[in-house]
Amino acid sequence: MDLKEIRKIVELMNEHGLTLFDMSKEGFHLKLRKGQDLESLRGLLGSLPAAAPAYAPAPVAAAPVAGPAAATPAAAPSADGEAITSPMVGTFYRKPGPDSPNFTNVGDVISEGQTLCIIEAMKVMNEIKAEKSGTITAILVDDATPVQFGDALFRIK
Repeated sequence: MDLKEIRKIVELMNEHGLTLFDMSKEGFHLKLRKGQDLESLRGLLGSLPAAAPAYAPAPVAAAPVAGPAAATPAAAPSADGEAITSPMVGTFYRKPGPDSPNFTNVGDVISEGQTLCIIEAMKVMNEIKAEKSGTITAILVDDATPVQFGDALFRIK
């Protein structure tokens, strides 16, 4: 990966308000983070006794975001189905065009290779296809919303 590609990623992060980008491939790992480090922020909040209760919900709310990655394989298949995650950073679209119908809806039976959504990354529309057949039990992202690598997009049973 060269400096031009990294600059494009940073521009994409700025455009969509993303604070974290993490990519690994064949002996290469790139992790970009914008803003204050969460651990530094927790240390700062811990040193302010009056402000700590007002900000206490933020770490609690952040824990479920990080927690489902570990809990999803065990809990989700029995309850809501298996998560289909985003393979890239970009903008999630449920339909191919503004006047077109959605690719999928909750309750739709899908087959392997069927297009589920589009993720736009750096002005390129990438079709995301189903890796297995099943029934869509949940759509977890709103249309035209930024997503990051690994974000759960759908649940399939």
